[in-house]
Amino acid sequence: MAGGLRSPGLRARVLLDARLYANIRSIAMVVCVHMPRFELAVAAAARLGIDQEALARRPLAIAPTPGAVRAGAAPLVRCVGSVSAAAETHGIAAGMALAQALARCPALELVPADPLGVAEAFERVVVALEAIGAAVQAPAPGLAFFEADGLLRLHRGLVEVLSAAQRACRQGRTLTGPLRIGVGPTRFCALAAACSTLARRGPAIVEAGSAARRWLAKQPVELLRFREQTAGLVEPLQRLGVRTLGELKELGADAMSDRFGQPGALAHRLASGEDVPLQPRIPQERLAETMELHEADLGPALERILKVLIERLLARHERDGRTLRAATVSARLVEGGTWRETVVFRKALADAQRIGLALCPRLARLPAPAQALRLEVERFGPARGEQDELPGLWRAEHGRTRGSRLAEAVDQARAAAGPDAALRVVLVEPGSRVPERRTALAPFQG
Repeated sequence: MAGGLRSPGLRARVLLDARLYANIRSIAMVVCVHMPRFELAVAAAARLGIDQEALARRPLAIAPTPGAVRAGAAPLVRCVGSVSAAAETHGIAAGMALAQALARCPALELVPADPLGVAEAFERVVVALEAIGAAVQAPAPGLAFFEADGLLRLHRGLVEVLSAAQRACRQGRTLTGPLRIGVGPTRFCALAAACSTLARRGPAIVEAGSAARRWLAKQPVELLRFREQTAGLVEPLQRLGVRTLGELKELGADAMSDRFGQPGALAHRLASGEDVPLQPRIPQERLAETMELHEADLGPALERILKVLIERLLARHERDGRTLRAATVSARLVEGGTWRETVVFRKALADAQRIGLALCPRLARLPAPAQALRLEVERFGPARGEQDELPGLWRAEHGRTRGSRLAEAVDQARAAAGPDAALRVVLVEPGSRVPERRTALAPFQG
C-alpha cells in the first residue's frame, strides 16, 4: 500500500510521540480495520468480475433482496443495498428505494446480493486477524476491532502490530480493495479514525484523553450509522441542524435522553469519547456440508437433500458428540447471487429429525431455484443428552430443572441476538431525579 506502515513519516510519527506511548501503557488502544463497500466488492467480483478501479467508476448497487426494507418505508418498497462511489455522486445511498435510485441515475447497475460469498470472505479476514493473536469483534462484514495492548510485546511495538494486521487482511481476502486502519482509545474513536483516513495515507492514530474528545468533536454525525442502536438518529439530528459530534455533545445527555431515549443517551456517550469494552468472539470450529443440485430439485426433493446434509453433518467425527445450537442454511442460486439464513434452535439438538423440522420450512424462503445447497454449523452446544427428565422426578428437582431451562433460554437468546440479548437491571441511584441514572444493565448469569 502506497504510503503505508513502512513509510519513514508514519514510523517517525508513531515512534517519536512519547505522549502516545504513555497513553498506550495506561489505556488499552483499540484497532479498527475498515473495508468500505465490502459487500458490494465481493458481489461485484463474483458476479461481474470487476476490480476496484472499475467499481469506483461504474454506478453499482446491491439489488433489493426479500426483507430489505428501509426503516419507516412501506412494506412493499424495494430498497437497494450497498452502493459504489460513482453511484453516491448521483445522490444514491444504501437503503434508498429502488424507484428513487433509478430516477436519479438511470444507468445504475444492480448486482445480485451474495451473502454466502460475503460471509466466507469476511470469515477468512477474521481468521487471519486471529492468527496474529488478536481477539476480534466483528459487528458487520468489512468491520473488525481488536485491542492492541496485548500484542505490543508479541510484535515489538504498535507499528509492527498494525503491519501484521495489514498483512493478515491482505492475505485473508481474495480481492484487493481499500483497507483503512484506525487506532483510538475506544471502539467508536478507532472507527472514526479509520473513516477519516485513506488507504494510501496509512493508519490514523488518535491519542487518548482530552485530545481524543477534541478530535471527536470535529467528526460528522454520520459515524453513528455504523452502530445499530444509533443508526436511526442520523437523519433526525441532521434535520435539527446537528452536523458534528461536538454539536451533539453540546445538546446535553438529558436533552438527548428525553428526545431519543436510550439511543440518544448512547449517542451522547459516544460523542463524549465513552464506549463499552470490546466483546471479542469465541473462535469455534466450523463444519459444513455442500451438495450440488439439479433443476428438478425443488419442494420435497430439496427437503430430502437437506436431510441428507444433516445426516452427513451429524456423522462427522469432528463434531465429537456435541449438540448444535445454531446452523446456517445457504444456497447458490441458478440466476446468480446467493441466499443465506441462520437458524437458532430453541434447544441444543443432536437429533436429525428435530433439526430437519426446524430447517426445512426455511427452504420456502428461497428467492430463486438453487444450484447448490450448503449446511454449516454456526455454533455448537454442550455435549450432553437430549432426554428430558421424567415427570415423577420433576417435582423433586424443580429448582434445578427450572434453572437449567432458564440458562438454556439465555444461551438461545445470546446465540440469536448477541451477548447483550440477556441483561438484568441493577439499582445504581434509586433516589436520582433522572430516570436513566436510577438503574443500569448488567449481564445476566443464568
